[in-house]
Amino acid sequence: MRKCIVVEGRADKLRIQPILAEEVTILCTNGTISEVDLIDLLEAYEHDEIVTFFDADKNGEKLRKLMNRAYPEAQQFIIPQQYIEVEKTPTVILRDLLQQAKFLVR
Repeated sequence: MRKCIVVEGRADKLRIQPILAEEVTILCTNGTISEVDLIDLLEAYEHDEIVTFFDADKNGEKLRKLMNRAYPEAQQFIIPQQYIEVEKTPTVILRDLLQQAKFLVR
């Protein structure tokens, strides 16, 4: 089964991508997104394993709720509160979260 990671922005994608030791599609919501736009974004990946990495802030919470409605089967990971944003989270923490999500990491 293919895997797909959903993040909020390009900086998050660039932070996660070098940690992965396997080919994974990383999609960006580019911040707040409507349910229709989210479904359009993920339509081609509906049969993939979808994992989210959203910030531990108000926008991240909105996205988590939206994902729960649109894709309840998606596995969601929350960045630890002390780092708030994916792009500011230390590599070792991101690596641990990715391993928990069963990704191969460097």
